[in-house]
Amino acid sequence: MSTKPNRPEIPKLGAKVRALRRRESLNQVQLAERLAISPSYLNLIESNRRPLPATLLIKLAQQFGVDLHSFATDEDARLVSDLLEVFADPLFEGHGLTSTDVREMSTSSPGASRAVLALYRSFQAARESQESLATRITEGEDGEGGDGGSGRVSPSQLPTEEVSDLVQKHKNHFAELEDGAEELWKKARLDHEEPYPGLVRHLEKAHGVQVRVARWGAERGVVRRYDPDKKILTLSELLPTRARTFQLAHQLAFLTQRTRLERLTSGDPHLTTDESRALARVALANYFAGAVLMPYTPFLQAAREERYDIDVIGRRFRVGFEQVCHRLTTLRRPGAEGVPMHMIRIDVAGNISKRFSGSGIRFARFSGACPRWNIFQAFMTPGMIRIQISRMPDGTVFFCLARTIHKDSGGYHTQQPVQAIGIGCQLEHAREMVYSDGVDLDNHDMATPVGVTCRLCDRTDCEQRAFPSLKHPLQVDENVRGVSLYAPASGLLKVLQ
Repeated sequence: MSTKPNRPEIPKLGAKVRALRRRESLNQVQLAERLAISPSYLNLIESNRRPLPATLLIKLAQQFGVDLHSFATDEDARLVSDLLEVFADPLFEGHGLTSTDVREMSTSSPGASRAVLALYRSFQAARESQESLATRITEGEDGEGGDGGSGRVSPSQLPTEEVSDLVQKHKNHFAELEDGAEELWKKARLDHEEPYPGLVRHLEKAHGVQVRVARWGAERGVVRRYDPDKKILTLSELLPTRARTFQLAHQLAFLTQRTRLERLTSGDPHLTTDESRALARVALANYFAGAVLMPYTPFLQAAREERYDIDVIGRRFRVGFEQVCHRLTTLRRPGAEGVPMHMIRIDVAGNISKRFSGSGIRFARFSGACPRWNIFQAFMTPGMIRIQISRMPDGTVFFCLARTIHKDSGGYHTQQPVQAIGIGCQLEHAREMVYSDGVDLDNHDMATPVGVTCRLCDRTDCEQRAFPSLKHPLQVDENVRGVSLYAPASGLLKVLQ
């Protein structure tokens, strides 16, 4: 099967220019005069019939004090993707909305579109709270048929989603924290071969903090505890050395990077609650810890030299599989960038607990992921790398790998959680990775058709389809059954005959 290369689409920024003009209470003639262009040319730009030249983009930024990042199209693409997923909810089935309607809405009214997303999140949280309350009442959680003393049901803004938006906005690269990690290396004079003793020594000498390792029975269920009054940092004996080193660096983030953490989280519009801001600080402290254990320049050099061999890199820096994968997604320093990668972490139930898209791939936010992804197959072969060339409905192709990981156990009687990590890049970068050796990357017939979620996927012939597609009306023939309940079975009778 031959495929034509996708032409890069010219960014449509007309709606942004129009919104900026209206914000400044200017008509087209007035803005055209400021930009030294004709009103008719400005009209063509605002109607997306002419691209916005770089010279005019710079003029707009200078005259109105606009951050050029506000014109970035990656966030626009995510907005469209999120809106499409929202309107794929069966709630909207009777309204005849098309994907074109949704795209036009996000382009012409991005503010209103984000408001719709916020409203849908609140609706979803309220619906989940209602279902949870109904379950408690039905089951009589407190033994009297009441609410079990749970009090009121409070819809939340899902802090995890808000933190994910913050990370995505920064493309999972925080230059301030990278600088802080490099400063720590110099001050603590850490040893590349064994940073753990140096971190313990620095905590005591620079901050007066003593590190203790506690027996599991004394601190059951706690892997790290810091007492700010006594200045004692306690780590669990069940943590392997690499995890203890990570926890030391994590604690140092709050002791040395507090100002930076506050600056990155306090005024960000993505974080709307105290819980979201607190969770964001924890996530950024983890980022800092990763930057300490895997310093940017040596790590990037190792990634290039070893062709992104995760196991080799992990042993060199004495970290785990997941830590290497996460660090690979942060290599976005201008002038020293790695392969743009995405990463996702799921459990056996399909719950997504971590996601970031640096490759351009889209992840579901409000519904289940596509079961054809190799990350689900990884559970069938624990500990083995699963390779997949994934072709999305829009024609883009990704090179993906997945593997299961075991979280650190709490002992014999503790259930050992198993998760799967998926990481990948666009196919054009696949040859830079050792995992592509022996794979025919030019044979697109090998690509596995993968979607974002069933409701947004127009592949009606998928045998794993769980819900009908938003893009095709549901047609059920009582006399014919296709590969799935929602797949048309035209031609099936001919095959049987």
